[in-house]
Formats: sequence, structure tokens, C-alpha cells
Amino acid sequence: MEARARRRVRDPAATRETILEAASNLLAKDGLEGVSLSAVAHLAAVNRGTAYQHFETREKLIEATIDWVSDKLFRAVFGDPETIGERRVEEVDTAALTDRLCDFAMENPEICRVWLQQVLASPDPSQDPFWREYAGSLQRFAETKLAMPGVDAEVLSVLNLAGMFFWPIFVRAHAANDQERNDLSRRFSHEILRLSMYGSMNAERFPEVAARLAGGPGAERP
Repeated sequence: MEARARRRVRDPAATRETILEAASNLLAKDGLEGVSLSAVAHLAAVNRGTAYQHFETREKLIEATIDWVSDKLFRAVFGDPETIGERRVEEVDTAALTDRLCDFAMENPEICRVWLQQVLASPDPSQDPFWREYAGSLQRFAETKLAMPGVDAEVLSVLNLAGMFFWPIFVRAHAANDQERNDLSRRFSHEILRLSMYGSMNAERFPEVAARLAGGPGAERP
């Protein structure tokens, strides 16, 4: 009885999360070839048997990791997937959404790199929930009077996401402290908003974004 009490309480959900996080780090570092259940178990500090209990094969682990990465992105930028149908594109705070995406990319460069590598290599990116919502929201935006005529939502989605996810790697986000990462995130968010404001967005309909841009990258976020 005492021996049983001394055993560590197992938390399968937390263990699964740890394994997926380790797998995403290996994917970012070494690509698909660097991911094996043994390597992931070692990095996650769990035994191989435990890893196999959660993921029977390497293929299932990789598939689950990509889904996990996409879900992390989705929730950080858009919130709970269950409530997404309640959101009207006309009511979206464009600046706040851009800030959330830039902040997440700056704090999680490995996760974003994995997502970008996998979704752009996919024969059908529309199957990815985050891509579907991001590109879909831009398409819905392009069809309103809030947008300038002729916006190519698919091209714009690729340009925005590729830039956002490459920027932390380019500026070596991990070498920066919290304040430096925040400043770097603001710089990119500001430039994305500026390009959008005077490119795809109908500037006359976004006076609050124009006011923010006038203050420069260091302007206070609302």
C-alpha cells in the first residue's frame, strides 16, 4: 500500500503534450528524417514504452505532431475553434489579430517553422485548420468593402505567414530577451499593418489603424 502511494501519479494528457512538444522540436531541427519514437522519447525524458503507448508508430506520431502544432497556432491567433463560426470578418480587430500572430511567432519559432514546412509541402494545404481559417478569413475580407478590389487572398496569406514565421529565425529570436523579442514583434507587426493598410485594406475604413501607424513601431498597442 505504501509503495503504491509513493508511485508518481501519472498524467497521460501531460505526458502526451510533452512528447508532442519534443517531436515538434525535432521536426524543426532535423526535419522528418530526424523524428523517431526513440529520439522523441529521449528528448521528452520518458521511456520508449510510454511513447509507444501514446503513439503506436512513427507515422502516427508525426501526424499527431503536425495537428498539435496547427491547433496551437489556431488557438493563439483565433481562439477556441468551437466559437469560430460566430465571428464576422467585419468585426475582427485586424491589428490585434496581427499582433497575436506576430507575438506567437516570436515566442515559438520552432512551432511556426514546423507548421510552415509541413503545410507548404502538403499537396492540399486547405486540410490544415489554421491555414483554412487564416486564408479563408482573408478571402472573406477580400469580398467586403473593407478591402481594395482585386486582392488575391491565397497569395497574400502565403506572403504574410511566410514572412511572420521567417522573421524570428532571421533575427535570432532565441538570442533576445523578453523586451527585445517584444520590440522585434512590434516591428514586424507594424510593417505588416502598414503594407496591408496601403495595399489590401481600404484605408478610409480603418482610421484607428492609420492612427496607430502614424505613431511608428513603438506606438502603444490598444
